[in-house]
Amino acid sequence: MTPPRPFVLVTGLSGAGRATILRVLEDLGFETVDNPPLTILEGLVEDGTNPLAAGIDTRTRGFEPGEALAVLERLRAWPGLAVSLVFATAEDAVLLRRFTETRRRHPLAPGGPLGSRVQDGIAREAALLAPLRDAADLVVDTSGLPIFRLRQIIEARFRPEGTPGLSILVQSFSFPRGLPREADLVFDLRFLQNPHYEPTLRPLTGLDPAVGDYVRADPDFPGFWERLTGFLDPLLPRYVAEGKKYLTIALGCTGGRHRSVFLTEALADHLRRRGWRADSAHRELDPVPHIHAPATPAGPIPSDSLGQEAPTNTSMSHSRAMPS
Repeated sequence: MTPPRPFVLVTGLSGAGRATILRVLEDLGFETVDNPPLTILEGLVEDGTNPLAAGIDTRTRGFEPGEALAVLERLRAWPGLAVSLVFATAEDAVLLRRFTETRRRHPLAPGGPLGSRVQDGIAREAALLAPLRDAADLVVDTSGLPIFRLRQIIEARFRPEGTPGLSILVQSFSFPRGLPREADLVFDLRFLQNPHYEPTLRPLTGLDPAVGDYVRADPDFPGFWERLTGFLDPLLPRYVAEGKKYLTIALGCTGGRHRSVFLTEALADHLRRRGWRADSAHRELDPVPHIHAPATPAGPIPSDSLGQEAPTNTSMSHSRAMPS
């Protein structure tokens, strides 16, 4: 059965975070429209199939709370459409501070007969929007809410099924050729024994089982692998909690062909076994990442499990001559 198409209408008090909520929904794959006239809202919903989010407030052309609620009621009757109303609010003192800090003009305190005090605009807007707040499916008070926590709330409520979370790229590289500019985390593997100095291994790469066996035989490898995975495993959920969408982990050695290539494949496989979307790339061998489908978590995996088998990849030549 096809799940209903989500439509989220986001409104709320000026300065309470409505625009931020729209950006989170956009990151989740929603098409987003900010401040469309109410008269075209139904047409926007009709003209498309993707999840849709629209933001309206007192600046919207033709805005009237009763009309907005009437549009929502008509949309709720549409088959195959899941309609939600989200209302962003905050305490008066917090809104006042935000307007003071940003020096923005409150839309309902423009001066003239309406007055010029922000406090008056906040009170006037709260009264005007009360019907929408009362009808909201989700009211979010952002008074003391960090942005990452607001993101968590919206993602937990509206993340479409199958939407990817954190995408991880594990990349090997050669230190003499420079650090990858896109790297978030960099690990130096040059302390491990170098297969380059073994004549039979020199023409191979870290994609060959013989090179993996050699690297794993280093007495310092098991302890390093345990510390590396023990460092990353609890760190990644924290990146997700902060709203990070992409993470590049760079593993470097001297030539970027042996140690770093083997560890890159091993680490990417380790992460996939834990349910992360993790791809691998080898800058000195091939600039194209190895794309993998997200794995299904299968419970805890011993931290040294990948140290017992060499990863293989047949998509690249193992005999390519590269300087080490």
